[in-house]
Amino acid sequence: MKKSLLALLIAIPLTSTLTGCVIAVGGDDKDGYNYSFDYESKEQKNRQHLTKLQLNMSFEQAKNLMGIPDFNESYNKEGTPIQVLYYRTQRIAKDGLTTKNECTPLIFKNNKLISWGDTAYSQL
Repeated sequence: MKKSLLALLIAIPLTSTLTGCVIAVGGDDKDGYNYSFDYESKEQKNRQHLTKLQLNMSFEQAKNLMGIPDFNESYNKEGTPIQVLYYRTQRIAKDGLTTKNECTPLIFKNNKLISWGDTAYSQL
């Protein structure tokens, strides 16, 4: 009984000072992190939101629907303000980075959505 009590008294302080650590091994990236799931869910969500877009939506309505863009450009074309928001919708390179060629552009003229997609952007 005394040995059990003594062992218990020694074990209690040890268990309260022990900490744990989890190490993940594997994954898709060189640092072991699996980026594909994060981007796949983001891409799917963005593609779903694209189906709800309507021509002439205000900039704010479209941004509220789509969320924070991956890229944002603004310029004047013949004195008219043009804004382009880019949302990731596909993966081209398995590098964990988002590039414009992995995004769908939304094109706004005078704060109204006039078109979206690569074909529309190339016609600017």
